[in-house]
Amino acid sequence: MKLELCAASVKAIHLAKDLKFDRIELCENLMQGGITPSAGRIEFALNLGLETHLLVRPRPGGFNYSAEEIQIMASDIKNAKKMGVKGVVVGTLNINNTINTEALKTFLDAADGIDFTFHRAFDEGVFDWKKRLDILIDAGVTRVLTSGLARNVSNGMEILKEMKEYAGNKIQIMPGGGINAGNVAQLIKVVRPEAIHFSGTVKTVVDAESNFSETFLAIDEERVKRILSETKIAIDKLNLDPQSI
Repeated sequence: MKLELCAASVKAIHLAKDLKFDRIELCENLMQGGITPSAGRIEFALNLGLETHLLVRPRPGGFNYSAEEIQIMASDIKNAKKMGVKGVVVGTLNINNTINTEALKTFLDAADGIDFTFHRAFDEGVFDWKKRLDILIDAGVTRVLTSGLARNVSNGMEILKEMKEYAGNKIQIMPGGGINAGNVAQLIKVVRPEAIHFSGTVKTVVDAESNFSETFLAIDEERVKRILSETKIAIDKLNLDPQSI
């Protein structure tokens, strides 16, 4: 089972390296759901030797993008591939929350063979998930990051199990969204995912004495370690091969 850390800071990038995560989803500004990070941050992660998958999201909010935004995103994907990222993490929807297949093709063409994760935009439309999954399978998407159409994986666990069974070997189902030390063992037991994704963050005030003080989601090393510990315990308890869940 692969472990993916959502890394939105230098500290998170270093922690992913130190704790031997299989890969990172690199982004910025988690308080608003994450946006595309700078070229400098991408280079920093790559220089540490981390398998880096880049979140491509030009702004906060929903996933119905304008033609100009789609052009920017395609350019970000092409440039990131040139830099050496192993994958991109993207989602695109129409105004009615159906998958924007035209934009998806544009992004896949820009990715040109590197890993392609369709992110939790998948959870925005809670209707007919099998049809939506079929669209992504037919398009050649590598994996789907999803909470099981719910606010978090605890509420979406049964749907995640159904998705995993339906997907088979055609597309990876990667649970993410609200994974913590209290639910990760049950998630592994029920879903048997090929990978899990989490951030291990807490709300933190930065530069409290400054006029420019802000609250943001900061990586919490102990929280991350607790999730990893419970993950290992669950794998050992279920007598599972961690590489073939």
